[in-house]
Amino acid sequence: MTAVTTRLTIHAIDPAVLAGLRAAGTDGHGNDIAPFAATGDGEPLRCCLRFAAAGERIALISYAPFEAPSPWREVGPVYVHADDCGGYRTTAELPQELRSGPRVLRTYRSDRTMNYEHNTLVDQGADLEVTIRRLLDEPDVAIVHVRTVLPQCFLYAVTA
Repeated sequence: MTAVTTRLTIHAIDPAVLAGLRAAGTDGHGNDIAPFAATGDGEPLRCCLRFAAAGERIALISYAPFEAPSPWREVGPVYVHADDCGGYRTTAELPQELRSGPRVLRTYRSDRTMNYEHNTLVDQGADLEVTIRRLLDEPDVAIVHVRTVLPQCFLYAVTA
C-alpha cells in the first residue's frame, strides 16, 4: 500500500525569473520579449496559471522548466503576462482554470530524469488532482509536469 500525499505544491514560473527576463527584454534563449494583446481564445498564462482575457498584455517566450543542464532540459513556448502580475499565489491548490484535462502528466524522479512508466494522459474534463496525487504517491515520482496534449507545452509543475 502506498502513502497518501497530503499536500501538493504548485509551481508556476517564478516571478523573480520573469522579472529578470522582462528587465533584460529577452527570454534568454535568443528571443526578444514582444508584448501583444491576448485574443482571449485560450492563451494559458504560466505566471499566474489562468487563461488570458482578451486585450491583456501578454508575451510568448521560450522557457525551460528545469534550469540545470540535462538531456531532460526542454525549452518550449509559454505565454506569460508582459508585465508583473504577482504570480500564482495559491500554491497549495491546483489552478482553477488549468486543473482539468485533457492534459499530459509527465513524471520525473528526484534526480530530474523522466519516469516514462508513470507518464499519464488525462481525458477531456477530468480533474487532474486525483491523478497527480496518485502519481506523487509513487516512490519513484518526485515531480509532475502538467502539459498541454498536442504540443506538450509546459503549464506548471507539482510536487508533494
